[in-house]
Amino acid sequence: MIVKKTFKISDMTCSACAMKLESLEDVLDGVKAINASYHRLEMEIEYDDAKLSYELIVTAVKNKGYTPS
Repeated sequence: MIVKKTFKISDMTCSACAMKLESLEDVLDGVKAINASYHRLEMEIEYDDAKLSYELIVTAVKNKGYTPS
């Protein structure tokens, strides 16, 4: 099933941060789309929950240097 979640990423400091988070689409299997916004300090992700878990997304975001909530 395709799931859409929004994470607050309060430690994004520029548009390059958003691009860095959007690059997770290339490395996480099951991601359909990622839209990160520096202005809104959030990341919206659509993914197949049969292939990708919430926990793996949180870990991947943390590995990029950000704190999702």
